[in-house]
Amino acid sequence: MNTPAIVPTHKLSANAALCEAGFNHVSANSPAIEAMTDFSRIPVVTIEPRATIDEANARMISRGVRLLIVIGNDGQAAGLITARDILGEKPVQLQQVRSVHRDEITVGDLMVAAGEIDTLNLADVMKSRVRDIVATLKKLGRQHILVEDVDQASNQPRLRGLYSATQIGRQLGVPMAQGFDLPQTFAEIEVVLG
Repeated sequence: MNTPAIVPTHKLSANAALCEAGFNHVSANSPAIEAMTDFSRIPVVTIEPRATIDEANARMISRGVRLLIVIGNDGQAAGLITARDILGEKPVQLQQVRSVHRDEITVGDLMVAAGEIDTLNLADVMKSRVRDIVATLKKLGRQHILVEDVDQASNQPRLRGLYSATQIGRQLGVPMAQGFDLPQTFAEIEVVLG
């Protein structure tokens, strides 16, 4: 029987600095994988299509994210919904068209369906730099982009990660504007990218 080993201890050093929690710092030329939120290490935040948009917004706030993966009845990714979808014009337009109250609008009403979502392939990401991901997001006019790979055990496609312009900005040390102003967000990031 293996007896557990006692790990040696010592007294706290008088000059010990605090380790700052937060994002890894990257540069424009860092490997793109360093800026990706990797779902194999950080759990993806999900929601069901029947949830209300207010429930989705509350989940985003509580988890500190601006995008949720929508999971269908089969447990597979059915789409995504962003804070912009919930807090922008879409709910107001839907209220007018359907003559419904905001609390009647569901995630399924506003989500972007899986077949309409642009993704990156992990193999391509592995050959890319942070600046390439920023250029891709800017070209697409998107705040986020998902990354797919193939599960080696099942040989099926799976969501592997996510890029966020805001997160990349933080990792680059760029003070980011609040809100949904993508042109300003990309302008701030491009200053650092040089």
